[in-house]
Amino acid sequence: MTIDYAKRATKTPETETDAARQVVTEMLAAIEARGEEAVRDYARSLDRWTGEIVVTPEEIARRTKDIPERVKADIAFAAGQVRRFAEAQRDSVQDFSVELVPGLVTGQKLVPCNVAGCYVPTGRYAHIASAYMSVATAKAAGVPTVVACSTPFRGEGIHPYVLYAMQVAGADVIMTLGGVQAIAAMAFGLFTGKPADIIVGPGNKFVAEAKRMLFGRVGIDVFAGPSEVGIIADETADPALVASDLVGQAEHGHESPAWLFTTSRALADDVIARMPALIDALPPTARDAAAAAWRDYGEVVVCGSREEIVAVSDRYASEHLEVHAADLDWWLAQLSNYGSLFLGEETTVAFGDKTSGPNHILPTKYAARYSAGLSVHKFLRPLTWQRMDREACKTIAQATARISRLEGMEAHARTADHRLAKYFPGHGLDLGEAVTA
Repeated sequence: MTIDYAKRATKTPETETDAARQVVTEMLAAIEARGEEAVRDYARSLDRWTGEIVVTPEEIARRTKDIPERVKADIAFAAGQVRRFAEAQRDSVQDFSVELVPGLVTGQKLVPCNVAGCYVPTGRYAHIASAYMSVATAKAAGVPTVVACSTPFRGEGIHPYVLYAMQVAGADVIMTLGGVQAIAAMAFGLFTGKPADIIVGPGNKFVAEAKRMLFGRVGIDVFAGPSEVGIIADETADPALVASDLVGQAEHGHESPAWLFTTSRALADDVIARMPALIDALPPTARDAAAAAWRDYGEVVVCGSREEIVAVSDRYASEHLEVHAADLDWWLAQLSNYGSLFLGEETTVAFGDKTSGPNHILPTKYAARYSAGLSVHKFLRPLTWQRMDREACKTIAQATARISRLEGMEAHARTADHRLAKYFPGHGLDLGEAVTA
């Protein structure tokens, strides 16, 4: 493979996880042992929050009453986009039944989780979109109880816009909690008495680690970390747009990788040259994050062919993957590892992050090789069922008895034997050789 690094990252998504793991381990143990008291202590020490944890309807109304109508309309529009896409996903899967052999009817019944916990980060930025991405999708799946948590913003409770987005999306319970303590509270059912069946939503490395450590006790959406962007570009791409989109995602945080995969060395050099000025032109918070992210995690990979780009891109498995190249249908057919795909320069990750409809809660740290982003399907369980008449039982029981005995499982086989003896006395069927050892 003829690839060359025009810029190589000095860090990887895995280099910053060990310290987080130790912190989260201690916090989860303390919260499990001391419950709500420990959560309140962490809220006080980490977020300087001493107010009520569960936000009342009256408080929601008070804190959202002065939101401008244009802001409300924009949030409602974006939440509606996400809800409609999620509803279309829900309609794409159905309950069904099928008769596999005469008299044996089997089926699938789609049942939503009972309680979903949705985490909405608010730190460097107020992540309004994360509220409706998670909550609206859960409600579209039919989840009866959705608990939403977000960090207090500048000491004044949940950011009003985030709070409004949670409400519009349909959250049933809203709690003023951030970080590990929010994830633990939802998992353990603290303050609500309703432990979450699944916890979803983006967050920093501590939130991601808390979700990872609680996985199994609760379901989670994806194994996630800092936001990532990969951009595929050929000689037809506009380097100004490519550079802008790399910076657009690098502002997420100091540890957010931004990768460019290209067949054009000239474009690679042009994009690299544009990055410092674009970063310097950002306001201070975004400039600080984007500069560190591009310095430490930015990579530019020059490949000899578009087939090599596919191989490299699939290995990176970018959370967000843009394609600025000719023959978009070819790329759509060939690429397989990504969280969400953005085809053509007319679309960009920011559209997917905020408004266009498909979910922005996506796998990072190479997890797109085996998992997908948040969808209505994450909240649905395709539960199977079966029913058979006695003739079907006769067919299935014989094979079951013989296979069970081949495996050495005599008790399994006898559950078939006993039914055949009841329904077809004196049947004389071949049920295999009994296990004696």
